[in-house]
This record gives sequence, structure tokens and C-alpha cells, in this order.
Amino acid sequence: MAEHRNIFEIISSDYYSFTPSERKLADFILAHQDGLPHLSIGRLAAGAGVAEATVSRFCRHLGFRNYVEFKLTAANNSLRFKPANNPLSGEIEQTDTVENICRKLYSAEVDALAQTMEVLDPAKVVLAADLLEKASRVLLMGQGGSMLLAQEAAHLFSTVDNRFVPVSDSHMQAISASMMDPGDVILFFSYSGSTRAMMETMEIARERQGKVILVTRFPNSPGAALSDIVLQCGANENPLQSGSIAARIAQMYLVDVLFSEYSRRNLIRTRDNRARIAEALARKHL
Repeated sequence: MAEHRNIFEIISSDYYSFTPSERKLADFILAHQDGLPHLSIGRLAAGAGVAEATVSRFCRHLGFRNYVEFKLTAANNSLRFKPANNPLSGEIEQTDTVENICRKLYSAEVDALAQTMEVLDPAKVVLAADLLEKASRVLLMGQGGSMLLAQEAAHLFSTVDNRFVPVSDSHMQAISASMMDPGDVILFFSYSGSTRAMMETMEIARERQGKVILVTRFPNSPGAALSDIVLQCGANENPLQSGSIAARIAQMYLVDVLFSEYSRRNLIRTRDNRARIAEALARKHL
């Protein structure tokens, strides 16, 4: 039942399954969680700029009989899941001191990890590690800031295995996908899971019978529909926070979990390879 889960997390996860008007409503709800219990259906609809019928349809979409049931659950969730000491979710104001900035960002990043823990599915981590373990090659991809995460993940995995290759340019990603064999895997990073270049690359990979693992905030996004395994991260970010550190920390936490599970399966190989790398890099130090 939806009422036993964090309704705000459900809204974030199901975001791309909503109609455009329902997304407007979802944006307003997520931005006004504390005030939601005090809003009538009419005031909520007016605030979000949608019809009252949209609110009713939205509530039924989430598994509630009516708006009152949804609002009561939202009020309960606001108390149960409200982040502590994080009034602005990391948003900085001109009047903030450096001390306030430190506390806000710390709280936002801790919240991002907590949200990721809440949605993390260990069974999917195991399945993703299975794919990586059996892969002939693993191509790590993303666009914009997500590519930085892909490169960081490639660097981490390269300390234990030489089959992990970052592919940064969108044209090269399409080329690499077109050359995939059935045993190859793409590990794709996309917070939204809904970029055009990513979709084009995934479609090519499917044609080549390659496998795709997607790291994203939205498990019902268009990209998730084309992926074999979806690893969901936490951390809510609005369009003006694109590439926020909190969102990146959430995704890197997932990478660390996946890397640890992958390494755990063959600790002897992991230790031997890391020792060889440490010896090679030692020569670069004075």
C-alpha cells in the first residue's frame, strides 16, 4: 500500500510516468511538502496551475481513493521522513555565513545518502555485479556532469580490472554501442534518465544485444525502460541545481557499493591487481 511508504519518494520515482499536467502538480507538491497538509484540493490545484480533476487523477495514480487520503499520508510522511537540521535542503541565501553554508551542505549531502539507502535495492546490485563480472567489455557513459561520474567510476574499476573503458563523446558513444557484442555491457549515468543522446545510444545497444545498467534518480524514466538493470539514487535536485554535489555523492555511493560487491567476489585478484598498480605508481613519486 502506498500509505506505508514515503509518498514523496514515490512521486519522485514515478515522475516520468505522469502526464505533463501531473508533473506540474508533482513539482509543486515536492517543493511545498511542509505546507501540503494545510491545502485544500482547490488551493493545491490553483497553486500548481492545474485543474482539480488533475489532482484527483494524480491521487488515484498513486493508489489513493481520494485527495483527503493522500493528504493525510503526506502529512504523516512529512513527520516521519523530514530531514533533520536541513531547512533549505542545501540552498544557499545571500545572508548565510560560511558556518551556515557548511551546515546546510553537510545536511543536504547526508540526506542524499539517506535517500539513496531508502531506495537502494540490494538484489539489483547483485544482478548488476553479475553482468559486470561476465562482461567482455564494460563501456562507461554519460552526458555533461554525468560523464564526470562515468569517468570516476571507470577509474575506480580500472584499479582491479582492465575491461572498464570510459566513452565520453556522444558520437563515440553511438559508435561504441554499434560495435557492441552480446557479451558487452554499458554502465550509463543519467540523473534524469531522459536525455536524447542517451536514448539513441541505448537503442543501438539493444539492437546489438548488449546489456545496459543505468544509474538514475528516476526508475520509471524513458532510459530506464531501455535498461536491463536500474540502480536508483536518492537526492532531489531542481533544474537550477543541475549537477549538484549532493546528487553526485548519491550516485558515487551507488558506484562504491557496486564496486565493493564486484571486488568482493574475487578478493585475491583485487588485492593482486591493486598491489601491481601501487608498485607501478610508486615509481612516479619522488
